[in-house]
Amino acid sequence: MPAPHHVLLLGGHGKVAQLLTPLLLRRGWDVTSVIRSEEQVSAVRGLARLAAARDDEDFEKGSNKEGGEEKSSESEKLKGVGKLEVLVRSLEEVRVERDARRVLDEVPRVDYIVWSAGAGGKGGSERTYVIDRDAAIYFIRAAAATPTITRFLMVSYLGSRRNKPAWWSDEAWAAAEDVNTRILPHYYRAKLAADEELYSVSKERGSGFVGINLRPGTLTLEPAGRIELGKTGHSTGRISRESVARVADLLLASEGLKNTWLDLLDGEEEMGKAVARVVREGVNAAEGEGIF
Repeated sequence: MPAPHHVLLLGGHGKVAQLLTPLLLRRGWDVTSVIRSEEQVSAVRGLARLAAARDDEDFEKGSNKEGGEEKSSESEKLKGVGKLEVLVRSLEEVRVERDARRVLDEVPRVDYIVWSAGAGGKGGSERTYVIDRDAAIYFIRAAAATPTITRFLMVSYLGSRRNKPAWWSDEAWAAAEDVNTRILPHYYRAKLAADEELYSVSKERGSGFVGINLRPGTLTLEPAGRIELGKTGHSTGRISRESVARVADLLLASEGLKNTWLDLLDGEEEMGKAVARVVREGVNAAEGEGIF
């Protein structure tokens, strides 16, 4: 029986990452969650118990009974789920590729990476470029240079592209350009640079390193539901964070997935069927970009 996958989750305290972690653990996969501060350790460590609980209500009851404290070692393997490790490292301090390499070297057996990190609009434009662009690119390059790492999933956003895609109307493209040039210009430039780097290095390394660029619209706190995945009909729209996490989990577990960009909004298609369709048909929303 093959060893379980080991996922390095960068930005593990974020809302999407906290929803994704239990899903990966329930597959029996191991997860090392990279977070920026000791204050976040307890919340992330508790996700292992959530994964093992029968449902969220059981987990909440257990948390209340114990005062919300996680008593066990963060490396404890709970019955039926993978092992969760927590690593406190600041991505803001990743200033060269060598720094990213050091983090990878601390974590044994990693074969999948998920980037769900970002400055979150805090610290001004300089911090956005340091984390969302530079640190992301250094991790992409370090991962691509590691033969045992075979998948890198980047959580980006729907409007991160240079050119109007053929499946968007002029109005949809104008709305995307308004966001990218007027509302979020620094975030746009930072994310686009990282997205293009992932696509390019995956293309260069070939099938042994699959770059998965998951590109949601405006994130909400609604429950997961039906989705529109692949080449969306609109450039703006909403999507549940829980849906993003569930789609990421399904994509990482899908056989035959290739280097791709996949846009994501709330929609009408059942999630499992949508993921199976884009994998089967080789859907790629990078079409129309210079890197395609």
